[in-house]
Amino acid sequence: MTKIAVPILLFTISLSSTAAAQGPARADAAKPQFMAGFQLGYNSGLGASGSGTISSFARGFPLSAKLGIWYTSVEPGQAWDARQIFINNNTNGIPVEQGKNREFKLDFLYPVGLMRSANTHFFGGVRHSSFTGNFKFVGGNEDFDVTSSQWGLGAGLEGYFGMSRRFDLVVAGGVDYYFRSTLQGHDTAYSPDNDNVNPREDFTYADADAAISQPKVKPLVMMGFAYHF
Repeated sequence: MTKIAVPILLFTISLSSTAAAQGPARADAAKPQFMAGFQLGYNSGLGASGSGTISSFARGFPLSAKLGIWYTSVEPGQAWDARQIFINNNTNGIPVEQGKNREFKLDFLYPVGLMRSANTHFFGGVRHSSFTGNFKFVGGNEDFDVTSSQWGLGAGLEGYFGMSRRFDLVVAGGVDYYFRSTLQGHDTAYSPDNDNVNPREDFTYADADAAISQPKVKPLVMMGFAYHF
């Protein structure tokens, strides 16, 4: 009986020691904080965004992580040049054009404390853009899209001004930079290295890039609200 009791006793003591060692660590574990936001503003066009932010997800880690989704109405480019570079040289019809840009932005925020009245942060991170420019020639039998998909980087400052225990007014400014990417329209594509597909006449990527207003350098000014969970 004693031979059985001793191992059981030792095992029980071991479990108790492990639990005691883990107890303080769990008590000191990070308590993540979540925040949801909605913003309106200018990002090379009028746009709106929704975002989610998590902070204090690791003890002593000073950065917060923010994922935002933007939709912006933008100027698509020069309709007649786009038609000539991607379709043909016809000059009939009345051009009607519209552009849109969908972006995903992942930022890390670092508190900088620039103003006593606000919780201010420097932010920086990566971006991905999906651009679409539509060109329609009424009476000219042409209706085509020019698209691109780009990666980029961005940075700026944002401030949170307390309105209540849960709500903040958010104001931000910054700039995004997007790297050059292939422009595709109809059955034609122009690439930055000029490895083009079915190019029209002697047009190059530089010509297509000048005609189409895909994202390049994009200033950002926005205002919105944030809710703390």
